[in-house]
Amino acid sequence: MHACFFMLVCLAFFAAGDAPANAGDSQAAALRAEPAKSMGTMKATVSVERVFGPEHPGGRYKHPASITQLAGGDLYLAYYTGSDEYATDTAVYGARLPKGQTKWTTPVPIADTPFRSEGNPVVWQAPDGLVWLFYVVRYGRTWSTSRIQAKISRDGAATWSDPMLVTMTEGMMVRSRPLALANGDILLPAYLETGQDTEMVGPESCSLFFRWDARQHTWTETNHIRSRIGNIQPAVAAITDNYLVCYCRRGGDYSGRPDGRIVRAESRDGGRTWSMGAETQFKNPNAAVEFLHLKSGNLLLIFNDSTTDRTPLTAALSTDGDKTWPHRRNLIEGPGDYAYPYAIQADDGKIHLVFTSDERTTIYHAVFEEADVR
Repeated sequence: MHACFFMLVCLAFFAAGDAPANAGDSQAAALRAEPAKSMGTMKATVSVERVFGPEHPGGRYKHPASITQLAGGDLYLAYYTGSDEYATDTAVYGARLPKGQTKWTTPVPIADTPFRSEGNPVVWQAPDGLVWLFYVVRYGRTWSTSRIQAKISRDGAATWSDPMLVTMTEGMMVRSRPLALANGDILLPAYLETGQDTEMVGPESCSLFFRWDARQHTWTETNHIRSRIGNIQPAVAAITDNYLVCYCRRGGDYSGRPDGRIVRAESRDGGRTWSMGAETQFKNPNAAVEFLHLKSGNLLLIFNDSTTDRTPLTAALSTDGDKTWPHRRNLIEGPGDYAYPYAIQADDGKIHLVFTSDERTTIYHAVFEEADVR
């Protein structure tokens, strides 16, 4: 199906999940009455639903979301929430969309470290059936004090293990979907965030990967991907078993710069070592990107096609293994912010994309097919 229509989302309120159970909570009631800012201005070329907003459990702030398809066909979504990005009350919440249904379950906390702040959850079901939850715990004022933790679920995200540390290194963070390697190992995209300025990604910030040895149950760290103004949040795809490519968010500040571009790196040995980061043709306003190897063999890149704003949210398609990108379509556009794309391709071939908007208070879920990008 080729999405040739242009949909104007004009509903002031569309929530697929349940509202908080305590109807007497005056704060929740006030949030329920607050319209989503983007709903009247968002223009989309694909089907979009508003999933969770400030009125749902956890707090006003909801960012960034990740999604996975579970073995039974359910979709599972994770995000972190609290009163603000740098608040001390943040926790990771999860919710499920049962197969064949249209209503998400009420979000519940799945990671909440006492006296610390959580962030950037990545939920992912591995080929062996284990469901992994990666997230960061912030120990100080900025993200450069974070460390990566993980949990696993053996029952399809119904219950979760105690947390385990992926690394003790301060400033390590996650944001993107892991990659299952041909030998059974797992490649976890990560990045080292430096500096104490909340309005600047330091130039020494860099992408890297942690490799999970499925036999030894150990994590090892790759070399760091350096670039001109720094880079973070790598999104990875395998072109072949040995040839891997990642696209990364640029570093620097948020004021917008004409030379802001997505950074690319590659590995020729199955992700064990990586090249230096090189700037690409793709604009980047210091915002996250997504990169998928589709079932067709083609590659999908989702990003904000701007050097200044987190709009539009654009998809590009390569049909020749990352050599050229002849197909491009704006999925979401209009005034506002449509950022932090995270996508999967489900068993039926449909692409499920989650992103956040309304100043990081609302999570949206879009569904489309590869043909919609052509």
